[in-house]
Amino acid sequence: MPTFKIAIDGPAGAGKSTIAKAASKKIGFVYIDTGAMFRAVGLAALRRNIDINGDKETVEAMLGEIAIDIAHGENGQEIFLNGENVSTEIRMPEVSVAASDISKIPSVRKKLLDLQRSIAEKTDVIMDGRDIGTVVLPDAQLKIFLTASVEERAMRRYKELIEKGVECDFDEVKKDMEYRDKNDSEREIAPLKPADDGVIVDTTGNTLEESVEIILNLINERRGK
Repeated sequence: MPTFKIAIDGPAGAGKSTIAKAASKKIGFVYIDTGAMFRAVGLAALRRNIDINGDKETVEAMLGEIAIDIAHGENGQEIFLNGENVSTEIRMPEVSVAASDISKIPSVRKKLLDLQRSIAEKTDVIMDGRDIGTVVLPDAQLKIFLTASVEERAMRRYKELIEKGVECDFDEVKKDMEYRDKNDSEREIAPLKPADDGVIVDTTGNTLEESVEIILNLINERRGK
């Protein structure tokens, strides 16, 4: 019996991870945050002081030396880089920028694409990212594109970092987000855009509960429940 795949795409800070995580718990699906995988690769490059945009050959060489694993703990999905839990480190603003830059490299995308697809073939998933409905899971039974105003998205990310004890500046977070929006939308390979058969959901002004309810209604409708 084929697995049921739900793809959720959208720009940074649209609430993809939080909403997908909450929805997956409600319906018993496995939640996969693909952005965390790119962040882990970006973090690895930063730790090695690699110029991501200027030295792609070194990035490609690094890929054979790193292992990225996903586990599901008490707080949801956890991401491991060479056995180290880096779930907190990958949320830093500079890692967000590195992830956006590194996602433009074809060899990085292929490494992670193979891993993402293999997971979705084994179990029912809600997978979120930038190109899930358009590239990673084009056969997904439901494709959702989540968005919100850049001001609201930046404020959400700013509050998230502050709550984790990370010192940051709102204007800098917003600037990084605008950079990432441009980078993700204009890259040649798998640019950020809604799937032709996707459903666009704007979460601006919504509470988390309201957004989750919208997503659950779409899922139940598509599953015939």
